[in-house]
Amino acid sequence: FTLTDDQASAFRDVQTDLMSTTPMNRLIQGDVGSGKTMVAALSMLITALMGKQAVLLAPTSVLASQHYKTISKLMQNSGMEPVLLLGKTKPSEKVEIKEKIADGRARVIIGTHALLTDDVKFKDLALVIADEQHRFGVKQREKLLFKDTLNDGVVKSVHNLIMTATPIPRTLAMVIYGDMATSVIRQKPMGRQ
Repeated sequence: FTLTDDQASAFRDVQTDLMSTTPMNRLIQGDVGSGKTMVAALSMLITALMGKQAVLLAPTSVLASQHYKTISKLMQNSGMEPVLLLGKTKPSEKVEIKEKIADGRARVIIGTHALLTDDVKFKDLALVIADEQHRFGVKQREKLLFKDTLNDGVVKSVHNLIMTATPIPRTLAMVIYGDMATSVIRQKPMGRQ
């Protein structure tokens, strides 16, 4: 399939931001079904291909699982294997997933608040994507956005991408999100109602 013009434009914005020396701080706004997850998946893939780690944080297990299924399908045959970490993940699986995150084998990471626990260590986190970020506390997201990823005592800020289906008027978005750049996806992919 082909990206819509709005998806391609949003992805170009993200690509430009990821190549900048200043950490990205971007909001992608679009209706449910407009293709925000595709832009997120492509953003995570290019981050992973650069040898860095990318996280997609979802507020519920259902939404995280849905993102995992979609992104896994999109990334099959890419050499990247996404991991999913939920609060309800079996303890033995949690240990294995956390090891993959810590040693960098997991570069595309999807999950819920379970990713915000102190025992989740990243090797080289570069991109945090929050879906409907208003469902997370500021302190929770800061745990990922400002991270000592290499455990060398140096805290660095990472790229921040927020996705929302909630329509926010531009002036209100400026008040809520401050100096955050905005990309809007208005078009629906072919065949979507």
